[in-house]
Amino acid sequence: MISTVLPLLSNQLFEHTLRSIFIILVGIPITYVVTNEFLRRSLRVKGFDGPTNWPLVGNIPDIKYNAAEKYREWSKIFGDVYQIQLGNVPVIVVNSAESARKIFGQNSQALSSRPVFWTFHKVLSNTAGTTIGTSPFNDSLKRRRKGAASALNKPSIATYISHIDVETKDFVKEGFVNGKAGVAGVDPMPMIQRLSLSLSLTLNWGTRMESRDDPMFHEITEVEEAISLFRSTTGNLQDYIPLLRLNPFSAGSVMARDMRRRRDVYLTKLNKDLDDRMEKGSHKPCIQANVIQDKSAALNKEELTSISLTMLSGGLDTITTLVQWSVALLAQRPDIQKKAVEEIGKYYSIEEPLCDAYDDQKCEYIVALVRECLRYYCVLRLALPRATVKDVVYEGKLIPAGSTVYLNAWACNMDPKVWHDPEVFRPERWIEQPDAPLFTYGLGYRMCAGSLLANRELYLTYMRMLNSFEILPVTQVETHPVRGSADPCSLVTMCRHYEVIFKPRNEAALRRSLEEADRRLAETA
Repeated sequence: MISTVLPLLSNQLFEHTLRSIFIILVGIPITYVVTNEFLRRSLRVKGFDGPTNWPLVGNIPDIKYNAAEKYREWSKIFGDVYQIQLGNVPVIVVNSAESARKIFGQNSQALSSRPVFWTFHKVLSNTAGTTIGTSPFNDSLKRRRKGAASALNKPSIATYISHIDVETKDFVKEGFVNGKAGVAGVDPMPMIQRLSLSLSLTLNWGTRMESRDDPMFHEITEVEEAISLFRSTTGNLQDYIPLLRLNPFSAGSVMARDMRRRRDVYLTKLNKDLDDRMEKGSHKPCIQANVIQDKSAALNKEELTSISLTMLSGGLDTITTLVQWSVALLAQRPDIQKKAVEEIGKYYSIEEPLCDAYDDQKCEYIVALVRECLRYYCVLRLALPRATVKDVVYEGKLIPAGSTVYLNAWACNMDPKVWHDPEVFRPERWIEQPDAPLFTYGLGYRMCAGSLLANRELYLTYMRMLNSFEILPVTQVETHPVRGSADPCSLVTMCRHYEVIFKPRNEAALRRSLEEADRRLAETA
């Protein structure tokens, strides 16, 4: 057969060269598309409906902007749990509190892994490893989670309070100084970024970021912001369309390699500096040191770096996102500020604007404010995807092992079956329903390990900021979490830049408190 066909093909190519080239140029792509479509259809999860999708790319064009909101809209048509197609990858999307409880809550171990993405896992993360949150399930992940858990439990967090004290004090000081004691408008974003980064560095490595003029400030914020884009579940087409990986000039791959190189530089420096301080016995309590000293964790160098990356990226994402959105909102909601100051006044007077750093969240209204910010301005609106390691059955339909499942945390937080007014920003809801579910930190086995620490940081930041300042708007900015997105394609959505006035509630008392705090810090340095 082959001996007969090959001479015929050779003869056709020689005698009809142009026609043969045309047939090859047209025929190969058509054959690839047809074959790939059969493959894509065979991979779909049986029994789950979903929106119509395009050849090769699937539903990717439909979810380029505000993906989580688009998934929420589709849930009104296809139900709480349905199927989409991202390139060659079928994905089950979960969009309600009840379905999330059934799928993620009741099948925690079955949904314990993460899918592997070409750009993030194979290109970007092959030197420093992945964060705990983005790692597939294996024995190394179990060791890292154990190490992180021991460094992020309540007793360990208590040893980090002095760090949170310093950074939140400096945040208030920057608002006071940069705003010229309430005279000048301030773009709070650089202040918030310094707060977030310095908290992450201090808590993890025991080293501060005292000034935004530090070259490392700009390097880390720029690189981590770029890396966040590579964690996007929809922003990297080569993750879902294998053909694109053959492109040696892929801009995404080139940028990922560059970010990997730059990140390796500052990670190496931060780790070496901590090792030197630990050897000299001059280090301060921090997460990395606690994990290193926990001999039962038995972590290697790459696993320690993974924990560091987790704290760095998680801290930057959570604190930066929530504080930026919340300051914009509070400037437009004097009613919330008034209520907050009244409630804080039950514990602290206006004469002591820097509330006690060791206050373990005793002001109920500020706790509720933190939770409402977490709900409404959900950090990862589309939680990092899960991969099933066992079969999961939902309402009689099989989700087989090896499937990709998305938790639409945004849709779950906005579930009308949980809240009668989900579109309204209203902290009181958490006092009325303290046991209501919150999906911002995830659900089940892969829930964020740093949630207790993040809540403590946000609580003290809001307490001190609101007790020190009346926040007044300078520029109007849209504060709705979807309409106000500065980059609706981003995994972590920020609002547009704005200015506010930080007007001291009691200028003399605030000045005195800041000076006293600086004096105490100088004495203990």
